[in-house]
Amino acid sequence: ERASLERDVERINQYLSTELNRSANGLAIFASSGTGEFFEAIQLQAPIDDHWLFVGEVPHIYPLVRLIDQYPRYAAVLLDTNSARIVVFSLGAIEKSMHVTGVKTRRHSMGGSSQGRYQRHIENFHLHHVKEVIETLDRVVRTDNIQKIIVAGADVDVPMVKEAMPAHLIDKLVDVMKFGRQAADDEIADATLEVLRRKDAETDRERVDEAIDAWRSGGLGVMGPESTLRALQLGQAEEVLTAANPQTLKPVHTMPDDASAEPLATSPGNADQRQLHLSDELVTRAKQTGARIRFIEDAELLRAYGGVGAALRFRV
Repeated sequence: ERASLERDVERINQYLSTELNRSANGLAIFASSGTGEFFEAIQLQAPIDDHWLFVGEVPHIYPLVRLIDQYPRYAAVLLDTNSARIVVFSLGAIEKSMHVTGVKTRRHSMGGSSQGRYQRHIENFHLHHVKEVIETLDRVVRTDNIQKIIVAGADVDVPMVKEAMPAHLIDKLVDVMKFGRQAADDEIADATLEVLRRKDAETDRERVDEAIDAWRSGGLGVMGPESTLRALQLGQAEEVLTAANPQTLKPVHTMPDDASAEPLATSPGNADQRQLHLSDELVTRAKQTGARIRFIEDAELLRAYGGVGAALRFRV
């Protein structure tokens, strides 16, 4: 084991010296020189605020899943009267960007019926452009499985876009914002991400209250670490609600028989080994069973229940 660990350290140091892109804001490395060589490095545009270290028998993915929650994948539609840009953001970086260009129109001074006909002509161009944008957005959403959309544009265009959107896109619409035509990518990313986080925080309490009400009524909900782990073992959990900070979790007395061994771990904050083990076990089991994971930023919402609960698919 000592020799295996030393080979891992050597490979990691080599990667840091020769392969790391200095512009990366975060880095995750998985290394194992035991039975079978394994080395995987993931460079990230999204920043990791603190250093984490896990040494154990299985990969520990909690920090990465938490990062995905902090920097979700979404589409921003930047709209003008004759042009549009659809940008897909993921983990703090631009994953995809595309332009939709319509017919450029100009204002003219006309009188009488000519002015009316000309105005209708311009509105038809704008409507056609909006429909093109929505059709392109719909393809992107379906192809890339986008769950959240933000629209930004002039007042005259945004209502037209919302009216032209089909119901399944309206359901994914988070907010409508204003941006200048020359807004930089970083400015757009920061502003739209802030909107997503604010909206997410507003709905945290609703999701926790729904799970608590379902649990109290004997319905599709459980609360507490032991009950949530048991629901994950049975494949019952539809969505796991867990405190965003592991140090607020209540450790369980006995982990499930099929749980991974407790790792040697260091992390930011004051979380102990048992709390880190529990947080990673919850996340790993949720990923293995297809359950969604929702990190609750306000620790008080779940404190009375050990920091975790779940909405269920079914009861047994």
